[in-house]
Amino acid sequence: MDLNTMIVGIYFLFLIAIGWMFRTFTNTTSDYFRGGGSMLWWMVGASAFMTQFSAWTFTGAAGKAYDDGFAVAIIFLANAFGYLMNYLYFAPKFRQMRVVTVIEAIRLRFGKHNEQVFTWSGMPNSVITAGIWLNGLAIIASGIFGFDMTMTIILTGLVVLVMSVTGGSWAVIASDFMQMVIIMAVTVTCTIVAVIQGGGVGEIVSNFPLEEGASFVSGNNLNYLSIFGIWAFFLFFKQFSITNNMLNSYRYLAAKDSKNAKKAALLACILMTMGPLIWFMPSWFIAGQGVDLMAQYPEAGSKAGDFAYLYFVQEYMPAGMVGLLISAMFAATMSSMDSGLNRNSGIFVKNFYQPILRPNAPEKELVVVSKLTSTFFGIAIILVALFINSLKGLSLFDTMMYVGALIGFPMTIPAFCGFFIKKTPDWAGWGTLVVGGIVSYFVGFVITADMVQNWFDLEPLTGREWSDLKVAIGLIGHLIFTAGFFILSTVFYKPLSDERQKDVDRFFNNLATPLVSESTEQKQLDNKQRRMLGSLIAVAGVGVMAMFVLPNPFWGRMIFVLCGAIVLGVGLLLVKAVDSSVENNAELATEQD
Repeated sequence: MDLNTMIVGIYFLFLIAIGWMFRTFTNTTSDYFRGGGSMLWWMVGASAFMTQFSAWTFTGAAGKAYDDGFAVAIIFLANAFGYLMNYLYFAPKFRQMRVVTVIEAIRLRFGKHNEQVFTWSGMPNSVITAGIWLNGLAIIASGIFGFDMTMTIILTGLVVLVMSVTGGSWAVIASDFMQMVIIMAVTVTCTIVAVIQGGGVGEIVSNFPLEEGASFVSGNNLNYLSIFGIWAFFLFFKQFSITNNMLNSYRYLAAKDSKNAKKAALLACILMTMGPLIWFMPSWFIAGQGVDLMAQYPEAGSKAGDFAYLYFVQEYMPAGMVGLLISAMFAATMSSMDSGLNRNSGIFVKNFYQPILRPNAPEKELVVVSKLTSTFFGIAIILVALFINSLKGLSLFDTMMYVGALIGFPMTIPAFCGFFIKKTPDWAGWGTLVVGGIVSYFVGFVITADMVQNWFDLEPLTGREWSDLKVAIGLIGHLIFTAGFFILSTVFYKPLSDERQKDVDRFFNNLATPLVSESTEQKQLDNKQRRMLGSLIAVAGVGVMAMFVLPNPFWGRMIFVLCGAIVLGVGLLLVKAVDSSVENNAELATEQD
């Protein structure tokens, strides 16, 4: 068996062990979809970070870094800004909504009709996004193992599906934390090697191939620097809105209280700020070395840049590192795809199946239906990934940008504005989605590069300029027309019925009421989380350090020692954090009984 394949196989067995160990935590739909709202900040923060992190980071984003330098890092810095706002204000508020799914918050704020509208309109966006992530994972997996892309998408999709469906949110979020630790350890060592091989960060930046008049920050293929500036500016608006609205508040619903939600957001912010310099240094180094990826991966065609990170790991890292990296990517994509599986099935079950079809259904039935629904969405994601793969000339990076700007962003507007603007009619929720759909249609299918060139008397736009400008136009259109429609709806506000007003008052009262969880049972559960996950991570660290025995030069062996030591250290810190006084008190109480 190939070494990398064996490492991936061992890693999968480890993930299955996590799902098996945490299965006892899941007894209700609340447990299955949000860990019962009982998780500690470091688990929630790692999961919030990992939802914005998948194999796409090492394919589409790494390819963008290979082509255009620092420009791609702006997306992740915008994410970090969004998480900073989570920390400063939104994260505790999200947890204080006291709901199991985000659509329950929509129902309280905008009523039952909007509950169904947002239930069915949000699913396609998350399925498409998860399909893009799966396609990115398949690019890496097929490049490493030499498998056919179609078969790779199907097989990897089924593996992700099985792990996500059987584990529930406890297993998924627990594995998120472990993936975060391992991925950061692996990518930090890759960056160290890239910096050493490239003669330092300054040398890598100075060697990056640039067209005449281009800069490392803005990248190549630009005639108008102002287009890049507009794109970057509105990208921060987009990521701020996407990170800080009710629909994406699911990241913090699992936190045990307001304080833990706030600390989780800070952890995600710090990790996302550090990330770009760590993840993209190898791509910048490869570009500076003049490596022609199209020659290295001719079958990939225009997508050859997506193999930049893979090429670096294969050529410059010790034997076995590829297997470790692809293992972590599999698991990271699994956690990201959870938004297309676990979250969607939660919304379907709690906001359609239970209230509309089976109001009196027992919890056991709801959990079974949740797993069946997750399976359906998993198959849908596989089909979307296969379709994206069939579009050979389509850039993964541009696809992700279009989906976010034209589908994801307009949905967040009522979910964000409704957080602050109280006196709106209920139809403002679904009405804003309709306006957003019209704006997205015009930007996506009516407005062309030639039209923009004629309007502003511009020289012919490059492919990159039009891609960036199209995203910016979409965001501007939604800020003016879609958000403007929601704000304008306040003019038509009329007093709500008594029942609806009670729901709205409950929503805003919950937002204003801090949540504190310090019961003895919660403290015992905290200890259980620390001990179980700390022990698993420590074992994983020892396993990585054991790769020292692989046939590599001494420096290559030490790479695994460094990676393993980082992982082992985190595991030991968690085990050490177990509060023995809580358990002693519990034992004393048992003896007294």
